Amino acid sequence: MVNKILLTTVAADLLFLAAGAAMLGFCLIVRNVMDETPAEGRQAARNLLYQKFPLEAGIVNAIFIFITFVVTLPGLLTPARSWLKLSGILVTICGIFTMCMGVFLWVLTLRAGDDFFTIWMAQEPGVQDLMQTSFNCCGYFNSTSPAFVTNPTCPSPAAAALMRGCAPALTSFANIFIDDIFTALFGVVGIDVVVVMAIACLLKDRKERERYRHIDEKSGYRGI
Repeated sequence: MVNKILLTTVAADLLFLAAGAAMLGFCLIVRNVMDETPAEGRQAARNLLYQKFPLEAGIVNAIFIFITFVVTLPGLLTPARSWLKLSGILVTICGIFTMCMGVFLWVLTLRAGDDFFTIWMAQEPGVQDLMQTSFNCCGYFNSTSPAFVTNPTCPSPAAAALMRGCAPALTSFANIFIDDIFTALFGVVGIDVVVVMAIACLLKDRKERERYRHIDEKSGYRGI
């Protein structure tokens, strides 16, 4: 008879592995593209936000997830409960690590306005030009604070004064973009919780099976 608890744990474990692979892939791709010369303002803003992400921590976490997955295999393939207990501890550590990364990104959304001002001031006029064009704005807080970059969107001081600053649009863009990322991370934490619960259920099931086996042995019953 198929052990449904074991199958559920295996499925959760594979989902755990997939989450680690997705995290590693995302971090590696972002690390390769974040320093590219942007072609338009939204790409520039996205790449600048990427530079604030804990990418190295994400890579380390993904590798630890792979190691944890390997540790789970002996626990799933053999009746020994010690490997399962170790797996549960490691999965919990992965979940805490991932949750810390998600909280870090969430805090970034709370400081998006001030942080992006520092980022804005550090950029070349060409990058500011791209963001002004894409977000249809002039300057950061307004056209004079700091001074706007002259371009077709902001052709003159008089025209720029009628335009909004880029701060609201950039802050909104940053919040929405980072929200999606940290929500995904919290989703990975949810997968970790499911794996830990599945391991706990499997441990309980094996303990019960072992107890019944001992009872049968004491009563002189031998299964085929």
